[in-house]
Amino acid sequence: MEISVSRKAHFNAAHRLHVPHWSDEQNKAYFGLCNNINYHGHNYELIVTVTGMLNEETGYLMDMKVLKDAIRDEVEERFDHKNLNLDTVEFKSLNPTAENIAVVIWQLLRKRIDKHLKLKITLYETERNFVEYAGNE
Repeated sequence: MEISVSRKAHFNAAHRLHVPHWSDEQNKAYFGLCNNINYHGHNYELIVTVTGMLNEETGYLMDMKVLKDAIRDEVEERFDHKNLNLDTVEFKSLNPTAENIAVVIWQLLRKRIDKHLKLKITLYETERNFVEYAGNE
């Protein structure tokens, strides 16, 4: 039987949306307040969902402590209370949009989750704005 399990987490981070080869006016027109030269922050809510076949012997899809530890190590410790543009390798040359953040989180966690399991990231940037990414598997 196929089943999904999810773990919720959060992190707080600052960022600035900016395309370096655009003019300041073009960046401001396109990104608005999100292009603030002094950055701005979000309280990101993250839901990591893993889907696969239930192990009927154990009753587990996967050990949730393994998922908890992967999220802590790969996401929370890496991004929490950071300026994504300045403090992280992942966004030195990648615009830290919610879409790009979700893809990066998926890539970081994918290496920690068994390949036979599907992985989906849901990232809330605000209560009303969220992104979902499930890879190209």
